[in-house]
Amino acid sequence: MAKMVRRRYQQGAVFLRGRRRLVWVARWREDVIGSDGNLKRVRKSEVLGTKKDFPTKKLALRELEARVAPVNRPDYRALKCETFAAFAEYWQKNVLSQHKPSTQSAIKCQLRTQLIPFFGPYLMKDINWNVVQSFIQGCQKSPKTCRNYIATLKMMWKSAKSGGWVAHNPLVDLTLPKKVRPKGAFYTAEEAKEIINAANGKYKTLYWLAAETGLRPGELCGLRVSDIDLLKQSVSVAQSVWNGKTQTPKSENAYRSMAISTQLATYLRSYLATAAPNPGGLVVASDKGKPLGPSQIMRTNLKPLCIKLGIKPKALKAFRHCSATMMDQAGVPTKVRQERMGHAPGSKVTEIHYTHALGADDRNAAATMGALLAGSTMQ
Repeated sequence: MAKMVRRRYQQGAVFLRGRRRLVWVARWREDVIGSDGNLKRVRKSEVLGTKKDFPTKKLALRELEARVAPVNRPDYRALKCETFAAFAEYWQKNVLSQHKPSTQSAIKCQLRTQLIPFFGPYLMKDINWNVVQSFIQGCQKSPKTCRNYIATLKMMWKSAKSGGWVAHNPLVDLTLPKKVRPKGAFYTAEEAKEIINAANGKYKTLYWLAAETGLRPGELCGLRVSDIDLLKQSVSVAQSVWNGKTQTPKSENAYRSMAISTQLATYLRSYLATAAPNPGGLVVASDKGKPLGPSQIMRTNLKPLCIKLGIKPKALKAFRHCSATMMDQAGVPTKVRQERMGHAPGSKVTEIHYTHALGADDRNAAATMGALLAGSTMQ
């Protein structure tokens, strides 16, 4: 790589441009590493603000000083002069490929449909707070989806900083859209019981396991016969299924074991004794012996069954919400609930997202308050 002696300090220059709307334009020089790997010195030009923002040249120079400060640092190193699109291609190949297939699929979709179309032409070193905030402002997706985009950018930026593409962080102090937490759909205990009783064979097994253990849909589809210990009456989670393929569970906390009831263990003993074996050793599989998918289960069995029973159809994950709510009603300790759900210790997700207050709970609370306060108000 060619070497170039760099000035230890530079002030840059500012000048006014425009007629009706005067703006201060700043110019300075930066060292960059070109696509050929050679060091180059380029002239950087940027609008600092309007004449109204900086009434005097002295104030404009003060703003320029802050912009040039990183270049004047003794530890300054030249950055790679590549666009976001080029970096995204590199990052997908060398970093994203190390993640689980489900994560890769979701992030590739984000990059293809939103991030690359917007940030693609920008040089990585030129993406600043204003650019990112403009992306957020124009994002037409839900607040949760928009926040997911920023989370992906943060993942990418961490790699970019380590690899020499950037030295700054434009993702600090962003104003993100306010979270709107949707009310999770769930089956009540009565609905779950009715569905389980009406189902047959593998679907009865699936729904009973879902409601009692609160396993994630992918964990249910990936549950193996070897993961069930009928003697100890327990179930272990060691893998998951996504898009017909097995993968590791969602997180470290997702690796877990939990007790099952005597009733479920007795049923499973009978079911497993007659169930046809399959190549993956799965508890529940398709007629061809392949892993089932949540959407397939919903389409072919759960939705038609719910309609037949007069119950509003909800996704397989609704049983997970049902399980968390039943444990809360039964007074199960929070730590036990978190462990059974596969959540991190101290996580608020168990209470906020998965546990639902039912009408009876609200009525009981009102009755308790009334009993405590009646003595003081009726006198």
